[in-house]
Amino acid sequence: MSTPKVFESEYRFCLILWEHEPARSSELVALCREKLGWKPTTTYTVIKRLAERGVLVNENSVVRSLVSRDEVRSAEAGELVEKRFGGSLPAFISAFTRGKKLSGAELDEVQRMLDDYRRRLDDG
Repeated sequence: MSTPKVFESEYRFCLILWEHEPARSSELVALCREKLGWKPTTTYTVIKRLAERGVLVNENSVVRSLVSRDEVRSAEAGELVEKRFGGSLPAFISAFTRGKKLSGAELDEVQRMLDDYRRRLDDG
């Protein structure tokens, strides 16, 4: 099953939810008012839309996510690479690193990730 699409304002809501879940919807209303400047109706509308798309569940006014932050990020990154770079990860990396200086620690982390991925491919 693919990860449901989460739009920008919904993602900002999800960041609050992931930090506080499980959370009562009334608590989320207060947090969204404080952090996002939303009216209660906006928060309840977002909760309803995300529940309809399977991103979260609202049971007895307690809201919890069904999709993790990493799943949403991964789906969004995959969509970006597909739409803007024809599915080519090397083209994305080339564009991303052009004019951007990566630290040695960042390069080491990327290399570790690639090495781990290669090991999983070889083992699988």
